Amino acid sequence: MTDAPPRPQDPSEEDHRHGHRQRLRERFARVGVDGLHDYELLELVLFRSIPQRDVKPLAKMLISQFGSVAEVIGAPMARLLTVKGLGEQTALDIKIIEAAGLSLAKGAVTKREVLSSWSSVIDYCRAAMAFAEVEQFRILFLDKRNGLLADELQQTGTVDHTPVYPREVVRRGLELNASALILVHNHPSGDPTPSQADIAMTREIADIAKPLGILLHDHIIVGRNGHASLKGMGLI
Repeated sequence: MTDAPPRPQDPSEEDHRHGHRQRLRERFARVGVDGLHDYELLELVLFRSIPQRDVKPLAKMLISQFGSVAEVIGAPMARLLTVKGLGEQTALDIKIIEAAGLSLAKGAVTKREVLSSWSSVIDYCRAAMAFAEVEQFRILFLDKRNGLLADELQQTGTVDHTPVYPREVVRRGLELNASALILVHNHPSGDPTPSQADIAMTREIADIAKPLGILLHDHIIVGRNGHASLKGMGLI
């Protein structure tokens, strides 16, 4: 699908459209994101991709269909392309914004001692995985100073299950000479509450890793509705 060509517009309609865009940009410059509705922030994103059309109806449709700006930006390319009026180039631009945001979030984690910037870790994990449509399991490998050695997506599963092999997790930690691990996975349902299988798998990894000198700091589960820390819940 390509972006639909603009329909003919009379000069007064074109002036109104440009006036609206300028007013919205000025309001954003003046008050920031907190002064905008979700659909208005999405309009600002769409302005550069679709310069010759009123994008407010499209922005509102996207928010209605996906739920929020974050969920629109995090939606898979294939799903974006099912939206009427949203072409391939615009969908690609949205995914570029997602990639830039993820890079920014990861940068806040990479150059710091991870445990001292816990909120940045959570922000990065949510940006990377919270809106994925299938379960993903990733591991943050840490050095002796709790700096980030590696961030690896280990497994991708189905909507409600990801196969995790505890011995393979620990083996990879040994290969990287890691001193600690943080496990992360997502729940596409949106509810980050850990299952009994999540708890059992986490404890098994901790039990295998500890005698080999690798600590399991936490297992974070992220979803659209928030996150859960198994350590914070007293489950490990």
